[in-house]
Amino acid sequence: MLLCGPQSPFQITGIAGIIMETKPHIKSYLKTISDSPGIYQYYDKDGHLLYIGKAKNLRKRVSSYFNKNHDNRRIEIMVRRIDRIETVVTETEFDALLLENNLIKSQQPRYNINLKDDKSYPWICIRNERFPRVYSTRKKYKDGSEYFGPYASKHVHKTILGLIRQIYPLRTCKLNLSEDNIDKGKYKVCLEYHIGNCKGPCEAYQSEADYNRDIAAVRHLLKGHLNEVKRTLQELMKEQAESLQFEEAQKTKEKLEHLQSYQSRSVVVNMDLRDVDVFTAITDATHGYVNFLKIIDGAVVQARSMEFKRKLDENEEALLEIAIPEMRQLYRTEAPEIILSHALDIEIPGVKLTVPQRGDKKKLVELSLKNARYHRLERLKNMQSVDPERHVKRLMTQMKQDLRLAEEPRHAECFDNSNLHGTNAVAACVVFKNGKPSKKDYRHFNIKTVEGPDDFASMAEVVFRRYKRMLEEGHPLPQLIVVDGGKGQLSAALDSLDKLGLRGKIAIIGIAKRLEEIYYPNDPVPLYLDKKSETLKVIQQMRDEAHRFGITHHRNKRSKSTFKSALEDIPGIGPESIKILLKHYGAVKGVQSAPKEDVIALLGPAKAEKILEYFKNTEKI
Repeated sequence: MLLCGPQSPFQITGIAGIIMETKPHIKSYLKTISDSPGIYQYYDKDGHLLYIGKAKNLRKRVSSYFNKNHDNRRIEIMVRRIDRIETVVTETEFDALLLENNLIKSQQPRYNINLKDDKSYPWICIRNERFPRVYSTRKKYKDGSEYFGPYASKHVHKTILGLIRQIYPLRTCKLNLSEDNIDKGKYKVCLEYHIGNCKGPCEAYQSEADYNRDIAAVRHLLKGHLNEVKRTLQELMKEQAESLQFEEAQKTKEKLEHLQSYQSRSVVVNMDLRDVDVFTAITDATHGYVNFLKIIDGAVVQARSMEFKRKLDENEEALLEIAIPEMRQLYRTEAPEIILSHALDIEIPGVKLTVPQRGDKKKLVELSLKNARYHRLERLKNMQSVDPERHVKRLMTQMKQDLRLAEEPRHAECFDNSNLHGTNAVAACVVFKNGKPSKKDYRHFNIKTVEGPDDFASMAEVVFRRYKRMLEEGHPLPQLIVVDGGKGQLSAALDSLDKLGLRGKIAIIGIAKRLEEIYYPNDPVPLYLDKKSETLKVIQQMRDEAHRFGITHHRNKRSKSTFKSALEDIPGIGPESIKILLKHYGAVKGVQSAPKEDVIALLGPAKAEKILEYFKNTEKI
């Protein structure tokens, strides 16, 4: 590899997107950068490493930071701080990928992705000793021992260890089984030998060659090559049966059955998939999640999910480029094929990169994505309970990004109309703050200026009344308005905002129920959010809450109208008199059948006469 770049620092004071004409040495330096693959490193004026990146073409990639404007504020700030650039040229792009990964892990630059996973996962160790032990450990030592893992799943880790102990009777003691100690008869067999869990190498009951054959089989099993272990056991069983060692053949058969049972539980797709790595990635507004599956003979032998903090708005492809060398190095995998959820513009020597569209490989991608989503959900639930402020910030950032808003929708309001054949028309406004209902701020509206079932005019009325009053009373306006309905309701609400001079000051969208389309003003093409999107779930909750709140008010109004209409139509009988009558008689029917003397006692002769006369004239007595 070749180190390039000036040894003396230089200053960049302009903003990202412009190579300052007043800094000709910067322009001249950028022209001298190699166009080969490699990595680049940015330092600030104090010599602190800011960022490490890899490139297929170093000159194009590094120059892009200084000759275009950046939408991402963090990138702009980083470019402002760059004081020195160093590049390292590599033979291939994949070499650059590996080098970048190693440097990021060792130096932890400020603006690179952080691996958010500090768990100590267990490994299975084959100890470097005579008559090696096989055991679980969480620490790795450079003592020549072999380590397999790490195992993110406790169940898988426990199952594999249990399978090894069922099939191979290996020693568990820590005795020094040197040839000299065994020859001297220094040790005696223990209970493990007597119950059949060990063949007694401490007293030379088992030869070192026979023991090492079992260790070789364990090694194959831990690498996931179950078919090879099965073939070995089948051949051994056949040899034992031919030599009339029927008891031993039966024990070997039982081992084979244990292995077949384990394999039948492990196979996920097709046993013809001999040695494959699967990598998938998903992102939200602040983090990325990568899942890795190791497939051997159609079975998942390793699985792990990782969380990354997106510092410079990295996409799924960038996350995969970080994770692939990380996981392949950690798990020491050299699979000749990598199955991906997203196409990558890199080449890995001797490895085929596949983005499947159908079949068994596509099923593996779907399984891996499911694990990535599950890992994300677990992290979000944990964040919500442990750090609610961070959860709210993340949700607001996600909604701002998904809905293409200028600011976070910390205060959002949703409107819905309700009527029955044009009668008792009402509307509801629900308020959400930080993604949660603020029920004390909910408002009902009785439609005053609209006759008949005119949904558009009703929406225009309530939106106008709501924000006219908020402006008059000096209340803070929301960052987002959600209208229950499609383009018609959205246009009606927008007309009201125009009259109030609020167009462009409040973001407004409409949500149509049929396909959950999101409509924007003056845009005929709706936005379709992922059905599992948190943003869509919040919008749906607002819409459903507005509908529930409006329907409840509409039913109460309709019930109240039906219950009191007969008394309210009597001239000269006011609300207080109606209240007295209903409290005494319970219903209009009771008033109709009441004796004249009782009504006079309650309201006096004048009002009693009006009530009796009304029911007589309307033939309701």
